[in-house]
This record gives sequence, C-alpha cells and structure tokens, in this order.
Amino acid sequence: MKKAEPVMSVGFWGQILKKESGFSLVLVLVVMTILGLSAGIAGSTWSTITRRAREADLLWKGAQIRKAIGSYYRASHGQGAPNIFPSRLEYLLKDPRFLQTRRHLRRLYPDPMTGEDWVLIKDPGGRIKGVHSSLQKTPFKQGNFSVDNQDFEGRESYSEWEFVYVPKTKSTTTQKESGTSPSSPQIGHGESPQG
Repeated sequence: MKKAEPVMSVGFWGQILKKESGFSLVLVLVVMTILGLSAGIAGSTWSTITRRAREADLLWKGAQIRKAIGSYYRASHGQGAPNIFPSRLEYLLKDPRFLQTRRHLRRLYPDPMTGEDWVLIKDPGGRIKGVHSSLQKTPFKQGNFSVDNQDFEGRESYSEWEFVYVPKTKSTTTQKESGTSPSSPQIGHGESPQG
C-alpha cells in the first residue's frame, strides 16, 4: 500500500497568500506612485498651458483698454476743449461728454490673470491713463513683444506690464517729420514746452 502524500496544511497556503499579498501591495504602491507622478506632470503641464493662454489674453485685453483710453483722450468734445483721460473705466463704454452714445470699448474686461479688477494707473490729476495686473508671478514671455509692449521685455512680474496710453505731442510728431532727435525738442510759435 502506498503511503499517502502529506497534504499541505492550511498554514502553508496562508503563508503563500501573505507573501503574494505583500508583493501585490508593493506592486500597487509602485503603480500608484507612477500614476501620481504622471498626474503631477500632466497637471503642471496643464497649468503652464492655461497660464500661457491667460498671459496672451492679458496682452490682448490690456492693449484693447490702452486703445480705448487713447480713443477717449483724442475724442473731440468741443472746439478748444482740452484732451483729458477718463476718470472711470466705465466711461470707455459710454462717454458722458457726448449726448449721443459714443463707445471706446465694447465691454470692460477683468484682469485675465486674477479674474479681478485691474490696477489703475492715474495721471497727476487722478484720471486713468492705463491699467496693469496685480499678479506678482514672473511671466513666461520675456521677449519678442510688439512695438507697443516693448517695455515689457525682461520684466519680473505681470504687475510690471503696464498698458498706458501716452499721448503723442506735437513736438514729437514734428521731430519725426523733420528728423530731429527727441533730446532737442523743437517748439513752434504758440506751443508750450509741455506740449
């Protein structure tokens, strides 16, 4: 009669399962780590993409507001009336100096970087000559700006990107036409040095 082979005890199978569950746990931890790193990389890439898009939006909307301030400033509202900047951004939507509706901007855009109101840049009289963002982060774009935004090159934060309308003075126009340098302003009859 053959001897029956010893039957493996339940304890043996329990040990094998413990060893496999330990291996499974390590495998699950490795997979979770890889997934976490992948998600982190994807998240930072997505964050970079969205911030670059908001940066481009900032450049466009800031330029639109600068143009609207310029349009307001140049708008003739009576012979001999001085050119002035708006005292409120809302005046770019409907200029209160005219009886008929005159718009310099279709709508007021919030600051694309923060979603909040712009920081206003005012002249000595308290009127708005420009806007800028309040965000203190370093911009991705550091060069290759348009002529209007060439001062933005190498700036440390978005808050340093100032969209300011600078009126062209008669002496600047005369200098460009005559080829003289801005360091030696030409003042014509009846013009003041302030332009």
